[in-house]
Amino acid sequence: MAKLIVGIGEAVASKNPDDEIKTFALGSCVAVIILDPKTRAGAMVHIALPDSKIDPVKGQQLPGYFADTGLPYLFKLLNKFDANPHAGLIIKLIGGANVLQQQDHFQIGKRNVTAIKKIFWDMNLPITAEDVGENHSRTVTVELKTGKVFVSSSDGREWRV
Repeated sequence: MAKLIVGIGEAVASKNPDDEIKTFALGSCVAVIILDPKTRAGAMVHIALPDSKIDPVKGQQLPGYFADTGLPYLFKLLNKFDANPHAGLIIKLIGGANVLQQQDHFQIGKRNVTAIKKIFWDMNLPITAEDVGENHSRTVTVELKTGKVFVSSSDGREWRV
């Protein structure tokens, strides 16, 4: 079994049922997970910010860093496995927290989630499940063999999404 680690701004896709895709310490960042039940492919991107307009060069060099460049990049990776973006994809969002636990004037987590949802809305793709907001960081693991998504928080709790 390979553990494919997704860092901030990175994206990974696989069709190997023995693989796990994992990202750590999502605070205001959001992990977008897409599973294609037909091809059994899965992918994850670790998005840090909503819009690449603040740094277009970084958006080209590390497209997963921003929602507006990361989601098209994620679909590009999935297309290598013949995933059909209009055929029953399972889409899950994890993260987007306000980990500062104080009045966050920038509201990066909330803005990330809103930007991602808008992109999926514009693509007419429903989000299957989400675990977003609150004030704790999350680590996410996707088992490609089962399609199960496991989340653990910085306070020691664990659950499935």
